[in-house]
Amino acid sequence: MTDQATLLIRPRIIAIANQKGGVGKTTTTINLATALAAVGKKTLVLDLDPQGNASTGLGIDQSMRARNAYHVLLGDIELSGAVQKSTIPNLSVIPSGPDLAGAEIEIPEFDRPQFCLQEAFKGISGFDYVLIDCPPALGMLTINALVGADAIMVPLQCEFFALEGVTALVKTIERVKKNFNPLLDIQGIVLTMFDKRNNLSDMVASDVRDFFGDKVYETVIPRNVRVSEAPSFGKPVLLYDHKCAGSKAYLHLASEVLKRENRKAA
Repeated sequence: MTDQATLLIRPRIIAIANQKGGVGKTTTTINLATALAAVGKKTLVLDLDPQGNASTGLGIDQSMRARNAYHVLLGDIELSGAVQKSTIPNLSVIPSGPDLAGAEIEIPEFDRPQFCLQEAFKGISGFDYVLIDCPPALGMLTINALVGADAIMVPLQCEFFALEGVTALVKTIERVKKNFNPLLDIQGIVLTMFDKRNNLSDMVASDVRDFFGDKVYETVIPRNVRVSEAPSFGKPVLLYDHKCAGSKAYLHLASEVLKRENRKAA
C-alpha cells in the first residue's frame, strides 16, 4: 500500500531557464539531476531545447530519440511513452529531437497553447523531481515550461550583461504568474562560470546578491575545464571527474536545493 501511494505522488517540477544562451542551463540541468539521483531522488530530465544537448550530455544516443519531447508536447503520446532510462541509477530522460524546433510554429495553433506541457504532466508519477532544460529564448517552449512547472531555477553567468538579460526573464515570470500559473516561484538563482581570478566575477556576484537577495544560492559554480570537457564524453561532470571543483560545486548546489525544498514543504 505504501509503495503504491508513493508512486502516485506528483514530482516537484523545476524549469531551468534563462533566455540568454551560454549561461550554463544545460550543464546545470544534467549535473544537478545527477547529484539529486546520487542521493536517491528519482529524477527525470525533460530536454525541451531543440539542440538536444541535455540528451547528449546524459548519453542518450540519436537512435533512442524517435519518441521525444516534441511528441509529448503535441499530445501524440503520453509523457511516460517518451521516458528513456539513462545509465545513471535513478535518472531518466525525455530526449529532445530536431522536430522540436517546429513546435514553436505548431503550438500557437492549439487551443490554450500555453498549457500543452501542463496537460502532459497530468498523472505523472514515479519521480521525485523533474528538471526541464529550456531553450535560450522566451518563446512558446519556455512559456510552456514555466506554465507547467512549480518553480524556476535561473543560471546566471558572472559577466557584465548578466543582470540586464535576466530582467526580461523576471518580467516574463511575472506575466506567467499573473495569467497562467499563479503558484510559479523562483526556486533560486545560481551563479555560473565564476572566475575567482577575475574581479568582474566578484562584482557581478555582489550586484546579483544585492538585487535578488536570498533568492541567490550560496553555492557558486566555478569556471572549470572538466565541466566543459564532460559533455563530449556523454557524461555529467560528476561521473567524468567527481573530484574536480565543478563536481563538488554541483553536489553543494543539490544539497542547497533540497534544503530549500524541505523548508518549503515544512
